[in-house]
Amino acid sequence: MRLKKMALMAAICCSAAGGTLSAQEMNNGYVSQVSYCDCGMDECGCDAVPMSDGCGCGESSCGGGCNSGCGDTCSDDSCCDGGGIFSDGFGCNLGEPISLLGDCCGYSAGGWVQLGYHNRNLQLFNSRKHDLQLQQAWVYAEKAIDTSNGFDLGGRVDYLYGTDGPDTQAFGIANGHWDNQWDNGSDYGHALPQVYGEAGYGDFSVKFGHFYTLIGYEVVAAPDNFFYSHAYTMYNSEPFTHTGAVATYNMTEDIDIFGGYVMGWDSGFEDNGDAVLAGGSVQLTDDINFTSTLVAGRFNDANANRVLDGGAIGGIENGFMQSNVANVQLTDDTSYIFQTDILDTEDADGATVRKTFGINQYLIKQLSDCFGLGARFEWWNVDSASQGFYGNNVPVMQGDFDVFALTLGTNLRPHANLIFRPEIRWDWVDGNRADLSAAGIELLEDNASRQTTFGIDTIITF
Repeated sequence: MRLKKMALMAAICCSAAGGTLSAQEMNNGYVSQVSYCDCGMDECGCDAVPMSDGCGCGESSCGGGCNSGCGDTCSDDSCCDGGGIFSDGFGCNLGEPISLLGDCCGYSAGGWVQLGYHNRNLQLFNSRKHDLQLQQAWVYAEKAIDTSNGFDLGGRVDYLYGTDGPDTQAFGIANGHWDNQWDNGSDYGHALPQVYGEAGYGDFSVKFGHFYTLIGYEVVAAPDNFFYSHAYTMYNSEPFTHTGAVATYNMTEDIDIFGGYVMGWDSGFEDNGDAVLAGGSVQLTDDINFTSTLVAGRFNDANANRVLDGGAIGGIENGFMQSNVANVQLTDDTSYIFQTDILDTEDADGATVRKTFGINQYLIKQLSDCFGLGARFEWWNVDSASQGFYGNNVPVMQGDFDVFALTLGTNLRPHANLIFRPEIRWDWVDGNRADLSAAGIELLEDNASRQTTFGIDTIITF
């Protein structure tokens, strides 16, 4: 599906207090991968710090909690859980997360393993039906910056293997550079989606290297999404990675702005264009956050002889991609997310290459730390002049096509290191599917107009 979609596309107990989150992390309700800090490790400087948990229990600086073993146990049972998973009143006790590698004063390492199954192919990462597949075997190493005492340096490296690997490589340049073509068979592959350094001072920080895009709401990393499957907009209309430098400034407690230069879309350390990546995040009220991100410029310079679905398309692609995400906390346990994405690009002759518009809506209710319910509804529109999706070998376009998708799912967490994400999804295509078939595009199996898909995955963090 990468070629068919014209893919240029595309913690810490001791030190996190002074670090900064990226706009995408704020945008997605980012949760750092779990790790355990042994507060007795004097060589790390992680001394136990008594603090109150609201029940009169003494805890240490690594979190603790009632009867956690990391601090004094609680004599007041009102703050402790009972048994069950559906509400805190019945007691959702995730327990202490287990970490194989852990962290120490800003230096951390961890990862996860994601195993998935689905009964229908969607061409959105999940394209190996009826198989229990290893989608993500992921490890990372990170030095988080702490600017509370002035200047600091850090960075991060991520490595991925699995069926999601080929879709996460730097495929924006079709010459095998960086991790592109690190494939193992037709479905599995390796990827290095992030290798970057970071420098910060006070409220200002700069990330430089190869890193995930700030565009959109959904991300590649499985633990940071509510749903197992992905949206069409995320997979087809948004970049996955960039190479360049982006600065973030925490202007106030409620406003963050960011901007920088990137070398096109989905490319490693090789020039593939010149674009600006910029935006901002505003906490409008206690319950409403709004983030807007724009990438604009030349997205592709290198593939002048690229062939897509039987038709050659010029290598240069100029334009913009803009995403707006509003995150509304309706109640203490219910959130609503509204996202719009606009993509509009042209080739060197001014002809439309890609032109899409998408609206994604999410409603998520967290009944407890152990159990959540969610719904996602998407409308993705592709303009009839969009060569990057139809292909040049279709002489006459028969209008736009629209894709709709409704997904219902749950998150079940029996332990802090384990999550199950079953879901059921309905997709339907409104448009001239003969054109899609002629262009070699089958959004649904057998170029069907409707499809129902069941999927489930398991994520084990470490």
